[in-house]
Amino acid sequence: MKMNKILIVAIALVTISFSSEAQSKSKFGHINSNDLLLLMPERSQAEQSMQIEAKTLEDQLTAMTAEYQSKLQEYEANVASLSDLLKQTKAKEITDLQQRIQNFQVQAQDELQKKEAELLQPIIDKAKVAIKAVAEKNGYSYVFDSSLGVLIHSPSGDDILPLVKKQLGIE
Repeated sequence: MKMNKILIVAIALVTISFSSEAQSKSKFGHINSNDLLLLMPERSQAEQSMQIEAKTLEDQLTAMTAEYQSKLQEYEANVASLSDLLKQTKAKEITDLQQRIQNFQVQAQDELQKKEAELLQPIIDKAKVAIKAVAEKNGYSYVFDSSLGVLIHSPSGDDILPLVKKQLGIE
């Protein structure tokens, strides 16, 4: 009986020591990637490029809007003296210009988003590589991005999706 107690205590101690050793090997860290990206010098260069692109598009939009306003004022000032055919032609011209302005705004927004992604992706990739290198060099098993609430570095492990599918009876 006394031997069983000693054996149980010994097993418990070994289990606890292995368990605490396994826990001590897992080192957790976190980083706010938005703060990191804002500190990177490449980010300010990308922002300058974006501002130049946005200014160019804004200038084009301003010119189109000025043309629209001019044509609209001219139409309103002369509408009483225009023939029906000329009224329809001028009204269609103004409507078409208004539609072009709206299309331009949508296309400009899309273009700016694509340009931003194009400029930021290399910076984001550089940050990810640096985070991974720091994590590996300093023994971090897991690094969380506190700005996004996601895991950005972890040791390779087993994908448990098949096991969970089996548990749920999903094939």
